[in-house]
Amino acid sequence: MTRIPITRNGYNQLHKELGNLKKVVRPQVIKAIEEARAHGDLSENAEYVAAKERQSFVETKIREIEQKLANAEIMDTLPSNDGKVGFGSTVTLENCENGDNVTYQIVGPDESDIPSGKMSIASPLGKALIGKEVDDEVAVKTPGGTKNYILLKVA
Repeated sequence: MTRIPITRNGYNQLHKELGNLKKVVRPQVIKAIEEARAHGDLSENAEYVAAKERQSFVETKIREIEQKLANAEIMDTLPSNDGKVGFGSTVTLENCENGDNVTYQIVGPDESDIPSGKMSIASPLGKALIGKEVDDEVAVKTPGGTKNYILLKVA
């Protein structure tokens, strides 16, 4: 199986989500199923059907998270001494088209969240940034055309 890189924080967040699903959400769903059963005829019981669908969703989510955790490889996110972008690096980029600056941390695919400033190492831009240094220009092919960035900072 392929090991998926993840930060310690990302791993802990997945573990916390799994615990919540198993200890809080799953019992709530079981209780909802029991209450819906008490209402009688299951074939025409919308509450029962909805609760069973919710149970299916929760059990699938639990299996997905367990699989992610089983395949996860926790990677150190210490800043590199050589000034190059690597896993866990926080980078500041300047968009060459409009001059806007953006800052992202390079993280594993399972913890990527662009609005929170976390970019997957598997994304086109994440891949293009690996090994780059301050003042390097990075060109990334996107569906909307090639985007160019200048690497302003690596931390």
